[in-house]
Amino acid sequence: MPEFDLIARLRARIPARADVPLGIGDDAALLQPPPGEQLAITADTLNAGVHFPHETRADDLGWKTLAVNLSDLAAMGAQPRWCTLSLSLPHDDAEWVDAFADGFFALADAHAIALVGGDTTRGPLSCAVTAIGSVPPGAALRRDGARVGDDVWVTGAPGEAAAALSLWQAGDLDVTRVATDPLHEQWRSRLLRPQPRVQAGLRLRGLAHACVDISDGLLADLGHLCERSGVGAQLALAALPAMPRSAGISALHCIGWQLGGGDDYELCFTAAVQHRDAVVQAMDFAGVAVTRIGQIVAKPGVVVHDADGNPWQPPQRGYQHFVG
Repeated sequence: MPEFDLIARLRARIPARADVPLGIGDDAALLQPPPGEQLAITADTLNAGVHFPHETRADDLGWKTLAVNLSDLAAMGAQPRWCTLSLSLPHDDAEWVDAFADGFFALADAHAIALVGGDTTRGPLSCAVTAIGSVPPGAALRRDGARVGDDVWVTGAPGEAAAALSLWQAGDLDVTRVATDPLHEQWRSRLLRPQPRVQAGLRLRGLAHACVDISDGLLADLGHLCERSGVGAQLALAALPAMPRSAGISALHCIGWQLGGGDDYELCFTAAVQHRDAVVQAMDFAGVAVTRIGQIVAKPGVVVHDADGNPWQPPQRGYQHFVG
């Protein structure tokens, strides 16, 4: 498909907006930020065979390509507004492009984010998005604000995307079709169509001291937050969100996925102890489950304790990309 034909197919799906005086079709877009707000900008690239299985459906890939970027904006407490999309495609396939756009715009429309530009080229399958949001001055959530004594919280159900990845790598899950096991289908959806916690991030403004989205795994990303804040964290295994499991999957597997798996795109954040009720209420308004899993301490590092209070060593501390 010629580049300008592809651009035309995408442009036809983009409504006019007052905050986009000039969108796709010129050398650059012109954007109108909300008065007095700062811009939050993030970019991510997903490569076939590294960040997603080669056989991933186009609509699922379109959704996830945008979702991982919106998750970054959520972690900053930013309101998503605009994005660009660059695609490297191995061959011309109008049907594939239309399916990709279906998934991409389903999420874009849900969060009122406008596609304002991008690029296309021929090459191995790769999808890159730059997402732009806005936030009032001083209201952004950051990684460097955690304080000793803060509670550590996590949204949603970390570990489910890693569970799907593990099943796929073992040949027990087909990522291209609905799984017959409802639990496996739930996990597959979490891997391929993560839900960026945008409303949670907005509700945490002025409440969370520090925040990070979980892309590389709970322990790894909490470790990044602690390092930036100059603190450490202690977590309790017993406090982790309950994770249902199917036959042949042990509790140890689940714990490993929860702590060391990636691709969750949940939020891990810290807040003052006296704000516990406010955190629960804020997440209830956002429609997101939240669990208090530990505490910020002065000693650097992230330590996990078992039910007896002994340090527990997880089998994996960070996300392992797809191979093959």
